[in-house]
Amino acid sequence: MPQLDTSTWLTMILSMFLVLFIIFQLKISKHNFHYSPKLTSTETPKQNTPWEKEWTKIYLPLSLPL
Repeated sequence: MPQLDTSTWLTMILSMFLVLFIIFQLKISKHNFHYSPKLTSTETPKQNTPWEKEWTKIYLPLSLPL
């Protein structure tokens, strides 16, 4: 039974990693990244609600004295 020749495996693996790295770098360099995005306002307009005009106090049953 013939012996498997593994002497070229290291060269093939290293060259494969090099080629994959180059391909990955070329693919990434094709993308257009936005360097200065425009700022948008996150504030919502103030809405007047009836319960904001009067102060109310809510009593919880557990907070009442015994």
